[in-house]
Amino acid sequence: MSRNLFLSITNFVNHLERLFLPHGGPPPALAYLVHQPNCPTNRTSQNFSLRDLIGDGMLWAVPKHRRSVEKRLNRKFGYPEYVWKPLKQKRNLRSCQHCGHDHELGVLCPHCYDKVRQETQLMQDKIQAQLGLEPVEQEVIVLYEGETADQATDVATGKRIVEMKKPRPMWFTKNLLQKSTQQSSDTKEVKPSNLA
Repeated sequence: MSRNLFLSITNFVNHLERLFLPHGGPPPALAYLVHQPNCPTNRTSQNFSLRDLIGDGMLWAVPKHRRSVEKRLNRKFGYPEYVWKPLKQKRNLRSCQHCGHDHELGVLCPHCYDKVRQETQLMQDKIQAQLGLEPVEQEVIVLYEGETADQATDVATGKRIVEMKKPRPMWFTKNLLQKSTQQSSDTKEVKPSNLA
């Protein structure tokens, strides 16, 4: 293999010399010492082809042999006597406390999240159908079946109301719509805390 590589490199250098020094020229070591007179060279008559430059294709980086089935499987699953990479059991699975479906630890239950996503999509569709494409400059309150705006008149003042024609789901409480649990104070006094 090293002999083939050496021959390919030698052929490549010979092709480059013929390309840049068409009349033979001095050897590369004496090229800087010898001054050649300016002679007109006829480069247009010489045919330049990429095949002459590349030769037998030593510059192309393609595999010469196909990777065997054994080597492919060893790369995929490992070597049984050294490193074996079989499929491993998942030990971080938990059951959801609400619906009973299994999910990974630290990840939301996909079944419960799908219910929330569908309900949110229904709310968005209802808001878009009622309000259209007008800009929403006021807050929107969603009221379900059996709820009236009279129950929360202080909350609904200056806000748009969208009514859903279905009962409120058990998991979707009204507290989720509140911005904060702390009442806004009218005083501007700041009391010190955590002293000493």
